[in-house]
Amino acid sequence: MDFELDEEYRMLNDTVSKFVDSELMPLEASVLEREANGGGYELSAEELAPLYAKCRELGLWGLDCPEETGGADLPALALVGVNEALGRTVTPFTFPPDSPNLHMMLATVNDAQREKYLEPYARGETISAIAISEPGAGADPAGMITRAVRDGDDWVINGRKIWISKVREADFTIVMAVTDVEKGSRGGISAFIVDKGTPGLEVARDIKLIGGHSNCEVVLEDCRVPASQLLGVEGQGFAPMQLRLIVRRLQMGAWCLGMANRALDMMCEHANQRVTFGEPLANRQSIQWWIADAVTRTHCLKLMLWDAATKQDNGGDVRTEASMIKLYGTELATDVIDNAMQTFGAMGMTKELPLQMMAQRVRLMRIYEGPSEVHRWVLARRRLKESS
Repeated sequence: MDFELDEEYRMLNDTVSKFVDSELMPLEASVLEREANGGGYELSAEELAPLYAKCRELGLWGLDCPEETGGADLPALALVGVNEALGRTVTPFTFPPDSPNLHMMLATVNDAQREKYLEPYARGETISAIAISEPGAGADPAGMITRAVRDGDDWVINGRKIWISKVREADFTIVMAVTDVEKGSRGGISAFIVDKGTPGLEVARDIKLIGGHSNCEVVLEDCRVPASQLLGVEGQGFAPMQLRLIVRRLQMGAWCLGMANRALDMMCEHANQRVTFGEPLANRQSIQWWIADAVTRTHCLKLMLWDAATKQDNGGDVRTEASMIKLYGTELATDVIDNAMQTFGAMGMTKELPLQMMAQRVRLMRIYEGPSEVHRWVLARRRLKESS
């Protein structure tokens, strides 16, 4: 299988890498300080404005948006390098717009929704959120109980959602709800676009997470939306939602590759410089084995990403590959970052290095978009079914 990128995409990956080095890396010190002092790690509007301006200047906007919306329509294979570069820094930044919601909308919007929601979103003029998880249905979205009931020309939504990012600032939220209890995830789950300020959609609380992250719990109480806000076909919301999850899981795998390589670089540099008991750490077998394992496993992850991206670009089903990548990538990054922290000793425990923020970020990633245990279960179930 040929994983070679076109010259155009190689140049773009190089531009992204330089953007990370020149624009995002210099912000790490302030991000680390803010998080160490108990603040959130998100960039402020003042910090984001020049970054967005630079993105527009360099053509790093709407990288996987369709050309008709002003995007670059990059293939998944090119996006592997883009997200790997972003994973190298703890400065939180994503080239707008956020890809998973974009792809879900691309697969479902009608003409009116394309003009009202998709195109402004692709141009970076709006922010979106998505509400899937519930207090009793996190890793198992098929167990959701939030209901949407048709009432004349409207849908009335009632339920509770949790672990929702960006909902406070979002211009619209994609809400998943059960529209046919009997069918459930097999034809009974629908998606709705709920505009900011819609009566009945309330943020119940903010939830603080490790590493300066946070998200929200949302209550929907008699939240009435017009029938025109149904996203896609009634009862057919589960498959587009899964498409969104696949996009995010591949993205996460590339982020993990970037984090693991950053931690590996730091570990190698420190091991060559640090002398203990008369010898550099680089001479210690334990350090050498950590490095050898990291080099081998990051190579495996890169091949997995290239393979899945190529299949996706050719229209293939990569649900299995996405599960493997999400599982393997997060656990790989966990191990490499932890070994890097151990190599740095006491310094590795400080909040002065980016390693601790990387460790907390990847710890979160082992939970969201499906915890490792669920992916193992799904992968085993598919393989056993093939042998039955």
